[in-house]
Amino acid sequence: MAPPSGFSPEILPKLAELESALGTALRGKTEVVRLSLVCLLARGHLLIEDVPGVGKTTLAQALARSVSGGFHRLQFTSDMLPSDVVGVTIYNVQSETFEFKPGPIFTNFLLADEINRTTPKTQSALLEAMNEAQVTIDGHSYPLPRPFMVVATQNPVEHHGTYPLPESQLDRFLMRLRIGYPDGASEREILRHAQPLSSGAVPSSLVAGDVLRLQDTVQGVAVDGSLVDYMLAIVERTRNHESLALGVSPRGSQALYRAVQALALLEGRDYATPDDVKRLAVPLFAHRVVIDTRTTLVERRADMGERIIAGILSQVEVPL
Repeated sequence: MAPPSGFSPEILPKLAELESALGTALRGKTEVVRLSLVCLLARGHLLIEDVPGVGKTTLAQALARSVSGGFHRLQFTSDMLPSDVVGVTIYNVQSETFEFKPGPIFTNFLLADEINRTTPKTQSALLEAMNEAQVTIDGHSYPLPRPFMVVATQNPVEHHGTYPLPESQLDRFLMRLRIGYPDGASEREILRHAQPLSSGAVPSSLVAGDVLRLQDTVQGVAVDGSLVDYMLAIVERTRNHESLALGVSPRGSQALYRAVQALALLEGRDYATPDDVKRLAVPLFAHRVVIDTRTTLVERRADMGERIIAGILSQVEVPL
């Protein structure tokens, strides 16, 4: 496939190498791999909601290793403090000055494992970092390394001792994905060829600087005005839907715009299409909407949100 017009010729090989590297770590999950790359290229953060043992941690580690980026894993617990995430200022007796000791958030890829098991106070420590790529402590702002991506996980089945993420926190995740169980052939391959991820690097020659250049390239993907109207029509339907108490925010519509550009580039195009919007609307919007429990019997918010967004997509006229 020829590179999109206007882009340097090495773009597509780098994207293919990055996707192949992730596919090696997470076998049989082509769509999950591609959407996680969309999230990375769109400068977003990823929420993975699934049962234990399906590869959530593996995916986060593979993202970091595939670009030789810094990685830190935080196991969130109920006794964790905000300083355990962002760092703390301590007094140095010898120099008689206060010194800032950076926390684990100062990395390229932060795995927030079981993020809903820590208190809202500690969850809120991530808000500024996820939105502005910086941390403010004692009146001083400290920029985070670039690229910076939070990959958070939570178990949708076990709710004992958890603190549901508030809407403000959910809105800062560009998308929510589920990995799911592998098919029979993929699981057989996992059993025969699996090795601990820490025992070897994910096969890729990319570095963090390559990711930054790819992120900049995404901004050059053309999005037609009719496609923008299509996206805004979907967003507007969520704000007026009878089963939703809260629709998609302007941050959500911006996220869809960036993600559509990133997906188009991964598909080898320098322009976006309505199919890109259809493919991304559910993973980008379903976790952002709030179900109105007065009008809808909700068995599980995640499932209901996905069904509502899918229904809206079937109702909104697609541009030609």
